[in-house]
Amino acid sequence: MAGDFLDKAKPVREGESLDWAKVEQFLKDSIPGLRGELSVQQFPSGFSNLTYLIAVGETELVLRRPPFGTKAKTAHDMAREYRILKTLKPVFRYCPEPLAYGDDPAIMDVPFYVMERLRGIILRANPPKGLVLSVDQSRTLCEKMVDVWCELHRIDYRAIGLADFGKPEGYVRRQVEGWSERYRRARTPDAPDFELVMRWLADRQPPDSAHAAIIHNDYKFDNLVLDASDPTRIIGVLDWEMSTLGDPLMDLGGGLAYWINPDDPEAMQMIRQLSTNLPGMFTREQVVACYAEKMGRPVERFDFYYCFGLFRLAVIAQQIYYRFFHGQTKDPRFQMLVYAVQVLEQTARALVEKSG
Repeated sequence: MAGDFLDKAKPVREGESLDWAKVEQFLKDSIPGLRGELSVQQFPSGFSNLTYLIAVGETELVLRRPPFGTKAKTAHDMAREYRILKTLKPVFRYCPEPLAYGDDPAIMDVPFYVMERLRGIILRANPPKGLVLSVDQSRTLCEKMVDVWCELHRIDYRAIGLADFGKPEGYVRRQVEGWSERYRRARTPDAPDFELVMRWLADRQPPDSAHAAIIHNDYKFDNLVLDASDPTRIIGVLDWEMSTLGDPLMDLGGGLAYWINPDDPEAMQMIRQLSTNLPGMFTREQVVACYAEKMGRPVERFDFYYCFGLFRLAVIAQQIYYRFFHGQTKDPRFQMLVYAVQVLEQTARALVEKSG
């Protein structure tokens, strides 16, 4: 029965197929012991990098590549994502094993990499059909989610050779300025201007953190792989494309921007992507309190970090919607993203006005 809850792939979407003969040859040249015929499906969720499930005989692999169409200049860096997995795997067991990296334009028009497939449950807007989490299981899962987050933030990045993976000094300032610039570039006529929120973020920036860390930058339930036989046990953390060195509270605020409390306004409920409304799940405030307790230090000025998280999420959605608006992708899921941008602007604006 547990197998029914596993995250499942589907046929490759129209316009997102690759030259599979070349991919197959690359895989067999790069990964020892691969034998058998190749078959391909695609994981349908996610709005950024494309993720394919590849089976070669009995071996299952996952291939990740950037989306088709115009991309943000520094986004979708496959070499960087491959490096963080390669470096972190020995000290952070939740990383999938990276197996091969390719950047030969004769194989594919963009760099890509291949990793092991982690088989497990992924919680999205609603649990897989038939999976019911008790109140106690939901609470346990939330606590373990925070445990893994703290484990990542405690890693000595210098000791493992990642001192050059980012620039913690000035991190918050660069994030506010950079994401503001990205939003202005990606704004379409039907999107809000976000200027009030951007000014508030620019004026309210906290000083550099004294606790710089490796931050995932997209840490949330649908990037966690859960054990199919025990859905409170986390066995993997996926999607490291935005990871860097920086303020861990920015990581916390970014992750909780996706976290919808049961008493949040109806508009926010409409854009909920995660199962954070199940009985027993922590509220955002409880996640913050749990994190502070486990890290042994207070979380101050969280309104700023949460507001930035809402804004950054809106920018990500707007950048994807921009591709749809200008006909660079046909994925029908992208059409409604502008509504999410509008809701996130309303929520961030309300937070700004409440904070004075």
